[in-house]
Amino acid sequence: QVQLVESGGGLVQAGGSLRLSCAASGRTFSSYNMAWFRQAPGLEREFVAVMSRSGAGTYYADSVKGRFTISRDNAKNMVYLQMNSLKPEDTAHYYCAAGLLYFGGSSRSYDYWGQGTQVTVSS
Repeated sequence: QVQLVESGGGLVQAGGSLRLSCAASGRTFSSYNMAWFRQAPGLEREFVAVMSRSGAGTYYADSVKGRFTISRDNAKNMVYLQMNSLKPEDTAHYYCAAGLLYFGGSSRSYDYWGQGTQVTVSS
């Protein structure tokens, strides 16, 4: 079992930056691929980025490529999402997810989810 708690969201102006954090419980954190998703009101949950267990592999949605960076610290059971050059269309509730066997962009394939943190980007 893995419990995930996100933090770091807030209100930022367009062009600004935020760093989201996700704290994971459990001794098996390094066994999971870790991902970030986001969901805006009235829209489906959208894949943002994923990092493999060791951190060697990453995959990003085209909409955030070059602006967002996912990272993890297996010693601290943490995963991060550094978001730069934020745009109003990045406004959403951001979720951290853990997948034991899956590495990809399908939200249905992840095993554990946090409650999320809100990011609002003003124009």
